[in-house]
Amino acid sequence: MSRRRPLRAAFLILLALVVPLHAVAADDGPQILRDTETERFLNGIADPLARASGLAPGAIKVNLVQDPEINAFVVGRQEIYINSGTILAADNANELEGVIAHELGHIEGGHVPLGDQNARPATRIALLSLLLGLAAVAAGAGEAGLAAMGAGQSLAQANYLGFSRAQEGAADASAVRHLDEAHLSGKGMISFFGKLRREEYRMQSSYASTDPFAQTHPMTADRQAALQADLSRSPWWNTPIDAAKQARFLRVKAKLAGYVLDPDVALKRYPLADQSVPGHYARAFAYHRAAFPDQAMREAAALLRAAPADPYFNELDGQMLLENGHPREALAPLRRAAVGSDEAPLITAMLGHALIATDDPRNFAEAEQVLRLSVARDREDPLAWYALGVVYANRGDEAHASLASAERYSMDGQDRLAGLNAERAMRVLKIGTSDYLRAEDIALASRNNLDWKERRK
Repeated sequence: MSRRRPLRAAFLILLALVVPLHAVAADDGPQILRDTETERFLNGIADPLARASGLAPGAIKVNLVQDPEINAFVVGRQEIYINSGTILAADNANELEGVIAHELGHIEGGHVPLGDQNARPATRIALLSLLLGLAAVAAGAGEAGLAAMGAGQSLAQANYLGFSRAQEGAADASAVRHLDEAHLSGKGMISFFGKLRREEYRMQSSYASTDPFAQTHPMTADRQAALQADLSRSPWWNTPIDAAKQARFLRVKAKLAGYVLDPDVALKRYPLADQSVPGHYARAFAYHRAAFPDQAMREAAALLRAAPADPYFNELDGQMLLENGHPREALAPLRRAAVGSDEAPLITAMLGHALIATDDPRNFAEAEQVLRLSVARDREDPLAWYALGVVYANRGDEAHASLASAERYSMDGQDRLAGLNAERAMRVLKIGTSDYLRAEDIALASRNNLDWKERRK
C-alpha cells in the first residue's frame, strides 16, 4: 500500500464537504461564502459606485454571508457584507446596487470604528443598514426593551439610537449621490424598500404602536418616501438595467438558491420545466447537495452544452467529478476553468485539490505550483492552505506544512491550533525570513485572540 494512501483518503473525506460555493466560518463571526463567480459579480457592480464615492477601483470588497435574513452591513475597513437572504430576495441587479450604494454611504461617512475588535458586535448591530428597525425589536430595544432598563441606561440607549438615525439618513443621502454619479437608476433601491416594508409588517406584531424613535433606524415608510422624492429627480431614473448584468445576477441568484436553500425548496423554485441557464444552475447545486449525482451531472452537462468554454460551468463539472470520486476526469474541466477565469485563486486551488486526489506522485509538483499561485493571490481560502500543507508534508517539509496549517486554522478561527502550528514552524524556519515573520504574526494574533476570548467569559 502506498504510504500516501491514508493522506488521500482523509483528503477525499474533506473534499466531500466542499462545493464551488463554499463556506468559511470564524469563531463567533459570520459564515462567509466564497465563490469566484459571485464575488466577481458583486465586486463588479460595487466598483462604479465606489469610484463615484471617490474610492479607487477595487478598494471596496463585498463579502457574502450565509444568512437567510434580508440584511447588509459594514464592519471595519472598507468591506461590505451582504446576506444570502438579500440576494435571494432581490429581483434584479439594480436592487443590489441600491443596497451597496447605501452601505458605501456608511463607509464614506466614517460610521465604522476601524481596527477595534471589541467594537465589532456593536458595530454590526448599529449598522444593520437595511433591516430598518427590526434589529432593535429582535434585541429587545424597542419600547419594552427600553422600559426594562434603568433610567440612566435608557437615556444612553436613546442617545445612541439618535446617532444611528443620523447615520442612516447620511447613508441614504450618500446613496442617492453615488447612484446618480454612477449613472444608475434608483428604482431598485425603492423597490427593495418595498420588500423591507413587508418584512417589517411580518416581524412586528403591532406596527402602528411601534415608536419610530425607539428603533435603530427610521421607519421604512419615512425613508422610502424621502428617497423616492430624491431619486426620482435623477436624470438616470428611467435608465434600464443592463441585460448582461441582469443575466449574471440571475445566474448568481440561482447558484446561491441551489446551495443555501433546502434542496426540495430550490427544486420547487426552479422546476424541471425551467430549461433556462439559471434553472439548470440551481438544480445542479440542489441535486448535488441532495446526493443525486446523476441528476446533478445531467444539469451540469446541459450548462456545458449551452456554453462549453464557460469557466464557471467547467468549474462545477470538475468539482462534481472530483467529489464523486473521479479526480483524474476532473482535471480537464478544472484546467479549462482555471484558464477561462484568468487563474482565479479559488479555481486554481480546486485544481490543486484534484491533482493531489489523483494520488499520482507525478501530479504533486503541479499541485504545489497551482496552490502556491492560489494562496499568493488570495490568502483567505483555508482549503487551499490545507492542500498546500498536504503537499509539503508529502515531501517531508514539516516547517512549511506547519505554517500552512497555521494559516488554515487562523482563518477557521481555531486560534489555539493556529498558534501551536505557527510556533512549531518557527522552531524550524530561519529567523528573520518572510515565512518566519508570518508564523510569528499568526502566533501573536492567536495569543491575542485567545486572551480576548478569555476576557469575554
